Amino acid sequence: MGYRNTKECLDALEAKGDLLKINQEIDPDIEAGVIQRRVFEAKGPALLFTNVKGCKFPMAANIFGTKERLNFIFRDTIETVERLMKLKMYPMEAIKRPWKYLGAPRTAYHTMPRKLSEGPVTANETTISELPQLKSWPMDGGAFVTLPQVYSESPDNPGFAGSNIGMYRVQLSGNEYTNNEVGLHYQIHRGIGHHHAQALKKGEKLKVNIAIGGAPSMSIAAVMPLPEGLAEIFFAGSLGGHRIPMVMRPNGLPIPAEADFCICGTISDEQKPEGPFGDHIGYYSLTHDFPVLKVDKVYHRSDAIWPFTTVGRPPQEDTMFGDFIHELTSELVPSVFTGVHEVHAVDVAGVHPLLLAVGSERYVPYAKERQPQELLTNGMALLGNTQTALAKYLFIGAKEDMEHGENCHNIPVFFKHMLERVNLNRDLHFITRTTIDTLDYSGMGFNEGSKLIFAAAGSKKRELSKKLPKLPTLPEGFSEARIFAPGIMLIKGRKNVTERGNQDPQLDMLGEALRHAEGIKEIPMIVVVDEPDFCAKNWDNFLWVTFTRSDPANDIYGVGTFTKAKHWGAEKAFIIDARMKSYQAPPLDPDPEVEKRVDQLGAPGGPLYGII
Repeated sequence: MGYRNTKECLDALEAKGDLLKINQEIDPDIEAGVIQRRVFEAKGPALLFTNVKGCKFPMAANIFGTKERLNFIFRDTIETVERLMKLKMYPMEAIKRPWKYLGAPRTAYHTMPRKLSEGPVTANETTISELPQLKSWPMDGGAFVTLPQVYSESPDNPGFAGSNIGMYRVQLSGNEYTNNEVGLHYQIHRGIGHHHAQALKKGEKLKVNIAIGGAPSMSIAAVMPLPEGLAEIFFAGSLGGHRIPMVMRPNGLPIPAEADFCICGTISDEQKPEGPFGDHIGYYSLTHDFPVLKVDKVYHRSDAIWPFTTVGRPPQEDTMFGDFIHELTSELVPSVFTGVHEVHAVDVAGVHPLLLAVGSERYVPYAKERQPQELLTNGMALLGNTQTALAKYLFIGAKEDMEHGENCHNIPVFFKHMLERVNLNRDLHFITRTTIDTLDYSGMGFNEGSKLIFAAAGSKKRELSKKLPKLPTLPEGFSEARIFAPGIMLIKGRKNVTERGNQDPQLDMLGEALRHAEGIKEIPMIVVVDEPDFCAKNWDNFLWVTFTRSDPANDIYGVGTFTKAKHWGAEKAFIIDARMKSYQAPPLDPDPEVEKRVDQLGAPGGPLYGII
């Protein structure tokens, strides 16, 4: 049951007709990444590059590139894992319907890793410079590992139960790294951070193993948002359908025996510049100091294959991870967040910038009109636990008002529902000067910005207009107003030149000019952008621009604003400044020459003909 290593998985995909081998020489510097992204966009097959320029190891990509492929890879285990999760939520289910859970004990048995003295991964040694030097985007600071499984154990509680596996960025070359060093970029709210803190407190170095490849379930486990205290290695066994074999090393960390590669080393308090690197929000993450891993050994199996992906503006291959995880965990949401029915971390908005949710509003059932109360409790819980704590904008509506099947995954309908019901005097709640996603540069500084809970409950407050209101003369530099969706207006603004942490008085002037516009109350959401045509093209563009290029506390203005007892509100509409700021990281732009080369691969006679 389940694939134990990369080759097994690729052989099965090939037999199924879902793998393309490319024997033509492919450059890991930009070209391989462009191919992967183009084939993913075309919903094409998994890829195996057998002839990698400057490297003896083959590379594989797009393994997880479609929902159908993910379901095929985990076809033997996914239903049982779902049942096991539900069993944890509702133990009485096993008594009521025992026939549905017959496979659960065996799945639970697979959680325990199997200890070995040696394995395929330790058959050979190599060096960092001999590994595939993958760069995804033109401004990347060096070669990176894009599908790593970074394994560490708690110094206070060593062993599998105290372990963590995370998918943290690993830089192999560039900047100031020597051949026995790699950069380890782990962000806030990550499990390895607790282990690192414990080691530093003890005055010790933290042992870290970075596995690449192996059982596909290990890659999923590395990105799985499991509750703190539940080790990813246990989940990997359940999803993989077998006990994960681990090579036990004297005075060292266990190594996944079936991995294709493993980089073993230690981190201390030493840091070096890491980045820049094209990232999943759709911009570069810039150069910052991060921990340095001092490399002791680099192992690889004899038939080693280097799995990789590329990240960039969503959707990308990691979008499939998110969709797959949502299917596995959607029923767990109410058990983790009491009163929350569903959540949607919006992938096309970069995942963390925008979180949509549906919660209960039951605190005052006898009131004539519902207003957000329990929803605010739900919102605080979402912003204080697990990976949802990284959300920047949280839009949360009441389940009791959704009488026609509205949900937070139908984004146009959900936004309409929220904008119809929000009380702009009352329902925008800001959290200022707090931590935000490391990759988000819209805030006050590195890892620092604000959050907004946008809550709505009760009956409709307004009918949303689909027509442009009669506007007064706008301040100089503002033009091209248009309706994007019911109740949402876009306005082109002049180039933003404000410094970080400062608001733009021109936006206050815009709000004042709109105050007496006829029909403005039916347009409660106004977004100022650089390129209205691009933003208005579709919801993907609108969400990406609006929520990745703004910080709530700094970039929200209003029409008829007031502050009372430190609460901010707007009488008629709120304005989001979603222009690119001078201090934000640049968006990801392709290399035209490489794109042309890949075009040729898709021409008649090329290996990608008929695919891209």
